[in-house]
Amino acid sequence: MSSDLPNEGKIPADFSTKKALILAVAQDLGKPRFTAAEVEQIRRQLMAQFGEQGKTSAEYIVSVLEESGMRVVVSHRADTEGRYEEEFADLLHFSTFDEAEMCLVRLDELLRKFLAEGERPAAERVREVARLGRRRAEMIARNSKVEPEKRAQKKEIAQWFAIWLETPDAFFDWLEVRKQSPEFQAAFPHQEEEL
Repeated sequence: MSSDLPNEGKIPADFSTKKALILAVAQDLGKPRFTAAEVEQIRRQLMAQFGEQGKTSAEYIVSVLEESGMRVVVSHRADTEGRYEEEFADLLHFSTFDEAEMCLVRLDELLRKFLAEGERPAAERVREVARLGRRRAEMIARNSKVEPEKRAQKKEIAQWFAIWLETPDAFFDWLEVRKQSPEFQAAFPHQEEEL
């Protein structure tokens, strides 16, 4: 049986295969379960690969994954989503190191706030947003269509997110040391003005 899936970068003439595109991207991720972060990653990959025609809602992606029997774990807690979603709006914009650092500062503030208030679901949502940020940076770092300098920058930023997720208490001390390190200075010589 031949596959309905298009070659990368090519849109099928009959776009009724959007489900097949979603499932192909999901299978490429190779995850045993799909959280909101993976659903968002699928949505962004479809838009990156297929432009306007790749646009689809997270709800549709969830329904396609569930229909195909894949495990989807998306929080439907209206209180967490509704009450705090404005806190997460526009958080993951980081085209520069400075923006990435500010994003992590804000995530850290939110995590500490929610933990202090005993809001465990909201704190987990912060971590989920950070995991999504790391995945976005990793995706750009692996994209051969992106210029090498930007790919290196996104690889570095992905490392920042990974370290913050593992050790948020020590992260900002580590980051100051990292930015001053000879390795960082050699890799990103023009970043002094930005940082």
